[in-house]
Formats: sequence, C-alpha cells, structure tokens
Amino acid sequence: MEESSIISLITTSISNFGFPIVITGFLLLRFEKKIESLNNTIMDLIQVIRSEVGKKNDRA
Repeated sequence: MEESSIISLITTSISNFGFPIVITGFLLLRFEKKIESLNNTIMDLIQVIRSEVGKKNDRA
C-alpha cells in the first residue's frame, strides 16, 4: 500500500470514527504481534518449568 493511500485511509477513518477509536485500533493492531510473541514465550517457559520439575521429581 502506498504511503499516500495509508494517510488517506487514516484521515478518512479519523473523520468517520473519531480520533480515540482510530488510535485504539492502531495500537491494538500494532501490539497484536508483540502480545502473541509474549504469549508464546510464556507457554515455552511453562513447558521448561514443567520439564525441570519432572526431572527433579524423577531424581527424588
């Protein structure tokens, strides 16, 4: 998408929906990938912790 069409889309959205709604939508879309990455990292950490606890219980 060209920069001019993106700017046009943003200005049209602001006039149609209002500034706070457009900013909220922009931030949600921008942070969606970061939140998904954080979620995946937390799930990996949970698996590692469970694995380590299982190894510790096997030794006991």
